[in-house]
Amino acid sequence: MKRTLLNTILLCFILCTSCSNNEDFFENEITAETEEEEISEDEDEVTEEEQNEEEEEDTEETLDYTTVVEEYGQLSVSGSKIIDQDNNEIQLRGMSLFWSQWMGQFYTSGTVNWLQSDWNATIVRASMGVEDSDGYLSNPDTEKAKVFTVIDAAIEAGIYVIVDWHSHYAEQNLEEAKAFFAEVAQKYGDYPNIIYETYNEPLDVSWVDVLKPYHESVIATIRQYDSNNIIVCGTRTWSQRVDEVVGNEIDDDNVAYTLHYYSSTHKEELRNYASTAINNNIAIFVTEFGVTEASGGGSIDVDSANTWWSFLDENKISWCNWSIADKDESSAALTPGASGDGNWNESELTTSGSMVRTEMLAKNPTY
Repeated sequence: MKRTLLNTILLCFILCTSCSNNEDFFENEITAETEEEEISEDEDEVTEEEQNEEEEEDTEETLDYTTVVEEYGQLSVSGSKIIDQDNNEIQLRGMSLFWSQWMGQFYTSGTVNWLQSDWNATIVRASMGVEDSDGYLSNPDTEKAKVFTVIDAAIEAGIYVIVDWHSHYAEQNLEEAKAFFAEVAQKYGDYPNIIYETYNEPLDVSWVDVLKPYHESVIATIRQYDSNNIIVCGTRTWSQRVDEVVGNEIDDDNVAYTLHYYSSTHKEELRNYASTAINNNIAIFVTEFGVTEASGGGSIDVDSANTWWSFLDENKISWCNWSIADKDESSAALTPGASGDGNWNESELTTSGSMVRTEMLAKNPTY
């Protein structure tokens, strides 16, 4: 009897202990599940915070710019490259207008706006004729007004504009060039859109003895009013011998040098001149080129044109194509009778015009 009572007491004790352990077990399980849920919620909160931060970073990196000038801002020269306001190497692609006195109908806001919106042009070149009949020397106010119209339109459209002293004999009219560029610099020097081209295409005259002193004199005038914008300087033999600048550079941090080519005429030899300059930290700007022969007419060498474009892309060289004109020649971008206010349909584009427009649409940023 005593043994039975003792066994019963022992059994009750074991059962009680077991119940207590089970309660602890269930309590621990509930606590663990709660902690896991809290951790999971915390993780979700962190994930959402991180995601929001990442989205903000992405937004900052993919800001929507409305124009190329808004994105690139103040340009400058660094070694052999042109860089933007954030020190990124950039390449501009656009169109050169024809001699102002002979194709003045295209010196309009309509032309500039259409090139920006329909061709994706990021730059336009105003080629103000100087010596030839009815040029600046004969009609300064008329030709200046055309150039100023293009500059104003380019600023409004948010693209860059080259102000070109379109001459083959500029050293003979130094004072006139200085007066013109002084006026442009005073009027527009505060705008980052402006690029000065002080001499379009010199002939066979010395870089050291003639061209460099001419450029230095005009540059000194510009810098009185504009210390920031880039100046592009023409080189010997229709702006081809950029290699001759090596060791004889102009003492100005924001100077580039002009290279002109026509792809059906100029090939590897001219690219070698360019490579020599680039390899010596000379910045090049192709302010004029054609996909035709050097005469502006003749055949179009498509393979050579593509080889040149690849070379310019590889070296981040900016360019303007010659030209916005409806002249009956193969380098003209437009067919005879095309409107001076843009809105050209494809049937009004020549083979050259269509090629260049396609190149810009494919490679220039769209805004």
